[in-house]
Amino acid sequence: MEIRVLRYFMEIAREENMTKAAEKLHISQPSLSKEIKKLEEELGHPLFIRTNKNMRLNDAGMLLRKRASDILAMVDKTAEEFSMLDSITGGEIRIGCAESVQIKYLARAIKSFKEKYPNFIFHIFSGDTEPVTERLDRGLLDLAVIVEPPNLSKYNYLPVPENDKWGVVMRRDSSLAEKSTLTFDDLCGLPLFTSEQSTRVDFPRWCGENIDKLDIAGTFNLAFNGSVFVREGLGYLLTFEHLINTSNESELCFRSIVPPLETKMYIIWKKYQVFSLLQSCF
Repeated sequence: MEIRVLRYFMEIAREENMTKAAEKLHISQPSLSKEIKKLEEELGHPLFIRTNKNMRLNDAGMLLRKRASDILAMVDKTAEEFSMLDSITGGEIRIGCAESVQIKYLARAIKSFKEKYPNFIFHIFSGDTEPVTERLDRGLLDLAVIVEPPNLSKYNYLPVPENDKWGVVMRRDSSLAEKSTLTFDDLCGLPLFTSEQSTRVDFPRWCGENIDKLDIAGTFNLAFNGSVFVREGLGYLLTFEHLINTSNESELCFRSIVPPLETKMYIIWKKYQVFSLLQSCF
């Protein structure tokens, strides 16, 4: 299975048309068709549902698209790392991040680094711990910033100096907005939104087995999307302070929960990871 042919396959999957894909790839349509036919024979499965107008991926094709995406990302990252071995005038670093105002420390580090290496480019992938560490383990990320104690058997880490404080984002016209802090009893019976990770890791630390008494009406991995649902009157968002605009001009407000619940953030990377010169300097 050649890398070149995988790139051909991905272009056809994007265009859903052999002729258009051939034009994008600057090769003839018969040549492209022949290469894909050989790939299907090699794998022992057809990859497309072919009609007169288009080519759509079948189940085998969708599996290959997922695998090819990872393979090509790793190939491109490897080529990029080798190009940076002898020079750090430029280059790229890929970082996975939890959603937190504490990534201000990462932003400050990047700003300082770019002053010395202005051609340096960063790529941020946002998500909860599971999708971020999965990409880190597969080598698609160089570093990760997570809001969950790291697995010390797999990762080295640095703690971020500050903690995130939990609370509730609600509409200002809610009766609970009159309170300065909220208790567990205040939240019982309310439709609540939060992340799946927080229901497993954070809130059991706050209310123990009573978490089953909370009405988790929905989950979000991005607080902003959850705040839109709050604004539309669907419920209340359990999230970190400072993630959502709750200034006096906003129709939303934030109230801390008591007893206080805080979450620590960590910068992690794989043990025994071989960094490029640029990554090591960063």
